[in-house]
Amino acid sequence: MNETEQLLQQVARRARNSARGRGKPLPAPLGAGEIARAEGILGFPLPPLLALLYTRVGDGGFGPEQGLLPLREAVGAYRAQRGSGWRWPEGVLPVADFGCAMYACVDCRSGTAQVLLFDPNPGEPDLAWSVDTAGLADWLRGWLDGTAWFCEESDAGDTYDLELAPWAEFRSRI
Repeated sequence: MNETEQLLQQVARRARNSARGRGKPLPAPLGAGEIARAEGILGFPLPPLLALLYTRVGDGGFGPEQGLLPLREAVGAYRAQRGSGWRWPEGVLPVADFGCAMYACVDCRSGTAQVLLFDPNPGEPDLAWSVDTAGLADWLRGWLDGTAWFCEESDAGDTYDLELAPWAEFRSRI
């Protein structure tokens, strides 16, 4: 079994346990056709790991904070943000709502599916984008083991003191 398969199994196990604990069923996984339709609307492919989460674990509802957005909501949020005044970068898909207008986003053009944090609260577009983790797999592992900054049990500090590196590619992607 490779690393991706192990990670998917760990995420699926935690997702099922969390859903049971909340008394809500985990949304059903999507079919390949639904992924293809979303990619057609977006105009770019989903990173393989993100597509596998949606097709093997469920259509959102698991993961950090409120959980992954259902794919339809993620696509809708991307399209809405691209039409907003925030100069949303091409290929950056919001995948989790962290509240207060903050999103965790996957850079679908990054080879590692880099995870970015969008925080518009400073009020300046250049300051709104930070690198959360180098890749989606690392982001998920941080959630699984409780070491990510967004985990309650993490020693990484609270979000008000969070110092993530600015996303250097922002200007070239708008």
